[in-house]
Amino acid sequence: MKAAVWYAKEDIRFEDYPDPKVAAGQVKVKIKQCGICGSDLHEFRSGPFIIPAKPHPLTGCAGGPVILGHEFSAAVVEVGEGVKRFQVGDRVTVNPLIYCGKCHYCRKGVHIMCTKLGTVGFAWDGAFAEYGVYPEYSLYKLPDSVTDDMGAFVEPLAVAVHAVNRSGMKIGDNVAVVGAGPIGLFVLQACKAAGAGHVYVIEPMKARMETAAKTGANAVFDPTAVDAGKEIGALTDNLRADIAFDCVGNQSSFDTAVKVTGRRARICVVGLALKPISVPFIRLWGHEKELTFSSGYQDEFPAAIAYLEDGRVKVDALISARIGVGDLVEQGIKQLIEHPDQHVKILVSP
Repeated sequence: MKAAVWYAKEDIRFEDYPDPKVAAGQVKVKIKQCGICGSDLHEFRSGPFIIPAKPHPLTGCAGGPVILGHEFSAAVVEVGEGVKRFQVGDRVTVNPLIYCGKCHYCRKGVHIMCTKLGTVGFAWDGAFAEYGVYPEYSLYKLPDSVTDDMGAFVEPLAVAVHAVNRSGMKIGDNVAVVGAGPIGLFVLQACKAAGAGHVYVIEPMKARMETAAKTGANAVFDPTAVDAGKEIGALTDNLRADIAFDCVGNQSSFDTAVKVTGRRARICVVGLALKPISVPFIRLWGHEKELTFSSGYQDEFPAAIAYLEDGRVKVDALISARIGVGDLVEQGIKQLIEHPDQHVKILVSP
């Protein structure tokens, strides 16, 4: 089959790659659509990052070659021995977590905390290819009303739903979302679906500001043009937001999350920070703010699929381009790195 294969930093090759073989308990699928994730960009620019540098204890993958891609929809073409839940023709998506099932956290059902955690597309061949093989436990059926395009958004939407759960958001809370990339836009919609009172978005890029407005934001602020904290204060009797989601992960976005929240507010950090961030301890302490983190998902895939199925979450406005897998680097990854103001999500088809 043809696949886009990661070998090293800035070295992804479109080439012939062995067709994956099905083992017991596994399912072979034909890939339909796959989204490019920010973590794929990290691997291209500076990997191995999530890709294991030494043999992974569950998969054996070590520093490439490995096929990236973990946000995808697919159709079942073959099932291995013992597979009960799927048959040829089923449309599916995947929870990319590869876990041991035996450690303390797996026994509690908190697989994202598995001590041997791996991920499809990093420690196991992913979906920038024609076919893939995945464990039966990782797959979810897609309803007929959830298109292949929509199915490619289940994974990032599950990230957003998990973030909302981690934040402890209550019905009626006023929420601020810092950063209107794919995850931020889904956090916005997930908060609305879960009963947020108002959702305010802070984002400097014009195109993303417009997308946030289209997908339900009550107000959108450019932090380079206005003081977002004061603007949200003016809309909330000077109470500011009850919850803020930092969906960027840098010093500026964290400072903004602190600024736009009120006393006893909660800040949920969703974005991946690659450098240390200074924390204004006295302000957090004095206002008794709570700080938590959200790094993936637990059991939010059924909720994400339901949100797409009944239309509470919409994806069309987030699709900024469609490309073939042979164009992954030039028309996909490099476009997202060099022109983030022009793109939200690029879908890749084999």
